[in-house]
Amino acid sequence: MFEKVLIANRGEIALRILRACREMGISTVAVHSTADTEAMHVRLADESVCIGPPAAKDSYLSIQAVLSAAAISGADAIHPGYGFLSENADFAQMVAEHGFTFIGPSADHIRLMGDKVRAKAAAKEAGIPVVPGSEGAIDDIKEAAKVAKEIGYPAMVKMAQTEAAAAFGDGSVYMEKYLDKPRHIEIQIMADTFGNVVHLGERDCSLQRRHQKVLEEAPSPALNEAQRADIGAVTVAAIAKMGYQSAGTVEYLYEDGKFYFIEMNTRLQVEHPITEAITGIDIVREMVRVAQGAKLSMTQDDIVLRGHSIECRINAEDPKTFAPSPGKVGVFHAPGGLGVRVDSALYSGYTVPPHYDSMIAKLIVHGASRNECLMRLRRALGEFVIDGISTGIPLQQRIIGEKDFVDGTYDIHWLEDLMAADLDDD
Repeated sequence: MFEKVLIANRGEIALRILRACREMGISTVAVHSTADTEAMHVRLADESVCIGPPAAKDSYLSIQAVLSAAAISGADAIHPGYGFLSENADFAQMVAEHGFTFIGPSADHIRLMGDKVRAKAAAKEAGIPVVPGSEGAIDDIKEAAKVAKEIGYPAMVKMAQTEAAAAFGDGSVYMEKYLDKPRHIEIQIMADTFGNVVHLGERDCSLQRRHQKVLEEAPSPALNEAQRADIGAVTVAAIAKMGYQSAGTVEYLYEDGKFYFIEMNTRLQVEHPITEAITGIDIVREMVRVAQGAKLSMTQDDIVLRGHSIECRINAEDPKTFAPSPGKVGVFHAPGGLGVRVDSALYSGYTVPPHYDSMIAKLIVHGASRNECLMRLRRALGEFVIDGISTGIPLQQRIIGEKDFVDGTYDIHWLEDLMAADLDDD
C-alpha cells in the first residue's frame, strides 16, 4: 500500500487525483510553481513543495525538480495526471530508477505509443484495424493507381512527389484511404499486471476545434450495442497481447461502420469523468490500485453502461475569438443537483494565471437517456457563473442547441465548419 503519493500536476486534475487518494487513506504531496502558491490543490494537499518559477519548463516539466520533491517529501509513488510529464517515457523510467512507483503504464509502452509509426505497426500486429494504405513508399504512378484501387477511393497521397523530392531528396510518397467525415471514437481500457484487461465503453470526441476536444459524450450516439461490443473486444484482445498495464485510451476514426486506429494515449484522459458516470467506476482509484500491485476490481461482465453522460470543457477564453482570458475570478458558482458534477480548482478570488492551459473547469452531466442528459446540461450551463473573466460557456450553450448536435449527426469537421460559417456571416 502507498502511504504517500506525489501529484505531478496542477489545476483540476491535481485536485481529482488528490480526492481519490484521500478516499483511499493515502497522504498527498502537491507540487507547484510560484504562480500556483494559492492554488486549490496546494491548499488541500497534506504537503506541498514549490518546484520552480511560473514557466512550465522550469517547474511542472522539470524532471529533476519533481523527483527532488518526491525525495524530500518521502513519497512512495508519483501520479502524473495528464499533460506535462504524463507521457514522457524518460520521466516514467527515471521515477522507477529512483525507487518510486509510477502510477501509469511502463516506460516502454509510453515510448512505443509515443512513436506514431511504431504505434500504428504495433496496433496492426495486435489485431487493431488501421487506415488502409500502402505498405511502403510508392514511386510509380501505375503502382499508385493499383494501391488506390485496392484500398478504395477516395485515396489520399500523404505528400506530393515534388514536395517529397524537395524535402527529402526522394520522390516516393505514401497513400492512405481518405476519410471524408469520420467521427472520433475512443475506447477506455484498464489493465492490471496479471494480464486482466477490460474496456469501459467508448467516448465520442468528435467535437473539436484545431484538433482540440471541446465537448465529449458517452456512449457515442453513432454506435449500436453490437458495434460497441465488437470494437471493445478487439481493443481488449490487442491490449492484452501487448502486455499493457494501467489506464489507457485507444483512439479511432469511425466512418461507414468501420474503425481505424489513430493513436493510443498512455495516460488518464481529460474526459475520463463521463466514463466514470456511465460505469460507476473510479478510474483514478483503479490506476492507484493497479500500481500497488492489485488485480482489477472488476471483470468485463461486471461492467454495465447506464444512461448517458456529456462533458463540456470550460476554458478561460473569449468564446468568439478564443483569445486567452486569464485574470481574477469574481463570483464563482458551480451548478449542482442530481447528475451534475463539476471538476474545477477555481474559487471566488482566485487569479487564473496566464502561463498554462486555458481549461479551468469541466462540467459533467449524467442522465438516464441522452435527451434527459441534454436537458440537464442545458439547465446546468445556465446556472454556471464564472465572473471576472471570459469563458467558453456561451459556446457550449450554442453547441448543445444546434440541431446537428441534438440529433447526434456531427463529425470531426462539424464544429470548425460552424465557426467558419460564423466568420462568413460577419
